Amino acid sequence: MMKCIAIDDEPFALQLLKDYISHVPYLELVALCEDVFEANKVLQQQDIDLVFTDIQMPRLTGLQFIQSLTERPMFILITAYEKFALEGFNLNVVDYLLKPVELSRFMLACNKAYELFQLKKAAKQSTDTGPPYFFVSAEYRQVKVIYKDITYIEGLKDYIKINLLAPAKPLLVRMSMKSIEEELPSSQFIRIHKSYIVSVDSITSVRKSSVFIDQLELPVGETYQGVIEQLTKRKS
Repeated sequence: MMKCIAIDDEPFALQLLKDYISHVPYLELVALCEDVFEANKVLQQQDIDLVFTDIQMPRLTGLQFIQSLTERPMFILITAYEKFALEGFNLNVVDYLLKPVELSRFMLACNKAYELFQLKKAAKQSTDTGPPYFFVSAEYRQVKVIYKDITYIEGLKDYIKINLLAPAKPLLVRMSMKSIEEELPSSQFIRIHKSYIVSVDSITSVRKSSVFIDQLELPVGETYQGVIEQLTKRKS
């Protein structure tokens, strides 16, 4: 499933997008946003794969919003103005749709996004067979981190804290949770919260809304509740 949000300052346009998205089986609509500021809050709280956005909106346009993001999900622009197409494609948007959009054209754009999503997913999975380590910038040097030495990772605003097996000290790295999640092998690590990624091998027990690493209890976020079932299946 691809998690998506829709942005438009016109309520009717938002409801139409909601209806269109409901016809696409691999899309999960997370939020309808009336401006980019509301959308930005969602992006900070959750990992979103695809954003449908209008361009001409008050205060900040859809294009300006894309430019403001350091880490971008995929974007599909839906607008009444053809003149912004070149600028949109220069920002590597997946597609550019002109209002009024027919459902068949909307589906075509979504299919393009899904193909890219699958390619990225396959590339990420291929890293599982790569080297058992990676490097991060910490303490004014490039530090080698071995996957099996990581117990869990905590997000701290613009930084992450990589907690390692004792007696190694944690590493504080200027990096986003999304970036580190993409770096880690999905077979060895799992996201349980917007602020926590854990090593599957380090988990000693689970509850409905938390996991344990020995005596340490870490919360499972509401949007990650399904992770408990995944964990128990992996461990069985």
